[in-house]
Formats: sequence, C-alpha cells, structure tokens
Amino acid sequence: MKSILLSLWLLGGTGALAQSTTIAADFTSKPQVRWLFTTSSLFYGSPVVSGDLVYIGGLDSLFHAIQLQTGKEVWQFKTGAGIRSTATVVDELVYLNGGDGNIYCLDRHDGALEWVFQTGSNERYDFADYYDSSPVVVDGLLYAGSSDFNLYAIDAINGSEVWHYPTEGMVHTTPAVADGSVYFGSFDGYVYALDVRTGFLKWKFKTVGHRFFPKGEVQGSPAVIDHLVILGARDYNVYALDLEQGYCHWNKAFQKGWGLSNTMYKDTLYIAGADERMLMSVLPQSGFECWKQPMEFLIFGNLAFSKKLLYVGTTNGKLHAYDRMTGEPLWQFVTEDYEEHKLDYFKEDDSYRDDIYSIIKSNEQFLEVECELGGVFSTPVLANDYLLFSSTNGKLYCLEKGQ
Repeated sequence: MKSILLSLWLLGGTGALAQSTTIAADFTSKPQVRWLFTTSSLFYGSPVVSGDLVYIGGLDSLFHAIQLQTGKEVWQFKTGAGIRSTATVVDELVYLNGGDGNIYCLDRHDGALEWVFQTGSNERYDFADYYDSSPVVVDGLLYAGSSDFNLYAIDAINGSEVWHYPTEGMVHTTPAVADGSVYFGSFDGYVYALDVRTGFLKWKFKTVGHRFFPKGEVQGSPAVIDHLVILGARDYNVYALDLEQGYCHWNKAFQKGWGLSNTMYKDTLYIAGADERMLMSVLPQSGFECWKQPMEFLIFGNLAFSKKLLYVGTTNGKLHAYDRMTGEPLWQFVTEDYEEHKLDYFKEDDSYRDDIYSIIKSNEQFLEVECELGGVFSTPVLANDYLLFSSTNGKLYCLEKGQ
C-alpha cells in the first residue's frame, strides 16, 4: 500500500471538495505580496475571512486570528493536536475542528473559549489523509465528522450533542447541508444522506471500489447543486448522486488515480483530477466536459472564483489563475520555497528529474518534499480586494493587485 500511495503522489494526489460562492473583482494580472504571516509549522487548512480578521490553524496546533489589512496576529488558541481543517464563522463565534478529537467554539474577537465538544478519536487513515472534517453550521446545528467513525450534530450555541450517526470508517469529509438533509462520505466507502434534525438515514450509496482501493474510501467532500450531490472517492471516480434517492446519475472515471477536488460555482462543476494533472469544467447534470486544461502538478484544494476568473493552488508551491469560461491560463504566482528547491526534484520544465524515485523513497520523504516546495493544499480566498492562501511552508500569503 505504501508504494501505491507514493506512486499516486508522483502521478497526482487527493483533495477536498466544497462549494464556493465568492464574487469578487478579477485579478487579471499577477498579484504582489501585501503581507506574509509566517509560522514554523505546516498549513493544510484554508484561511477564512470574517470582517477585518483572518482565521487559520496549523499542524503546530495553533489557531490564529490575524488582521486582514496588516497581517498582525490578534490572538491565538492552542488545541491538543495539529489542525487539518478549515474554521467556520457564524455571527460572533468561530467554530474549529481542533485535530485532537475536539470541536471548539471560540469568541471570534478575542479567542475566548465558549465550549468544547469531545469526540472519540483523532487518528489518521494514512499519510495521504490530509484533511479533517471542517465544521458546518446551518440553522443552529453544527455538523462535523470524526475519526471515531461518526458524524455529529451539535447544538451550535451550547455545544451539546443533538445526535450522532455511526459508520464503519473514519469520517473526514466536510458535510453538505441541503433541503433538510446532511450529506457526507466515510472511509467505509459509503455516501450517506441523513435527516438534519434526527440523524435518521434516508439513503446510502456504495462506491464501486478499485483494485488498489477496494473499499472505495470516500475522501472527497460533497457539493450540492440542484438535485445532485457530487463527490470523489479513492476508487478513481467522481459520482453525481440523486439528492433525494441516492442513485447515481453519472460517474466520471479517471485512469491514473484520485479526483477528489470538485467545486461548484453557479451552474458549473469544476473537477481537479489531481492524478490526471488536469482541471476541467463540467456540466453537472450530464457530466459533459466544457473544457479541459492540463496541469503541471497536483491539485488537492478547491477553487476560488471572481467575476470571470478562477484560482487554484498546486502542491509544487504555485497559485494559478484561469479564465473560468475557457480554461485559458492567465498567470501563476510562485512561492519562494518552490524557487529555492525546484531543481532538487524537477527539471527546468517542471517535469520530474529522471532520478526522482531514487530521491523520494518513502512517505516520510514525500511529506518533507511538500514542506520544502511550499505546496498549496488550501483553497484560495478572495476578500476586500485581497487574495489569500496558505502553504505547507508555514506561511499565509495575502496578495494584492500589482501597481
């Protein structure tokens, strides 16, 4: 299994999946750095902006609130383990999966602890299980998955459990809520639809499985559009499932591996088939490909959108901008870590060195490479004419339009 996963990274990767509703002005030319917030750890989760503050947590177990205008830290909160999820802000509260088996509710202004809810585990499935389930709050209930195989519904005000639903595998997908149901996937290979108030099972769907991943572990988070819930699994498939009954409308199979990053924007689905090294625009009702753009490297995070453009990070330390209607590339922003370490692993044209398998021989070495390159696993965020993203070099970037 280790060699299979390592080969998958050398071909591509895994990712998370979520909806995006950001509408902002286009960054039509390459942006410049406004500020950098630097830590000694790694960032896999994405930044969240609320008002004049940016929130993000890292693998050093520290959760930060940072001034959007200046990049100065306002407060920090320490959990019991590395943070691999993205926070959510509702009114005056910020909710966080602490990576330690706990869900935290904090005052968003000063970081004061309002309540903590403990689940049963904080284990990882394997080295390529990059993300924890991020909390989702809808109509006063918080939904989040756990390594203890459960999806939890928690009262968002007082932190008490409303219900939980057990599966047969870790739940690291971020749930989606729509039309009275909550949708999520589990590492047991099933996609579930539950009643939001009672946790009653409405339907479940079993993935096909693959010879390397017979369970068909569901690692991609669901996105909902119209009557469909769309997500990717480790069996090399993206599935479009009926929202009400759970049957499959269509699936898109990849030849080289996982395609877990799927993002909805308006009436279009964007699939980042990381193992295929491509980005495609798809009509969600049929799976028809509108355009397909080859990528030089792997995509794990989701996309962000402005009026006419889309933005996506790759795990070789780059942020890319494309025309969202045509897929035409516009610019790329390169982290300093990629520039420094590029030739350690790649040729000048960004293809792998001929001796790459003699350089990267283990999962541990692979993780070190991610850090050195400043890989972008986060979803970019557009806010107040700024473009933000985090990186495995321990840096949060705030970009602004060039002069």
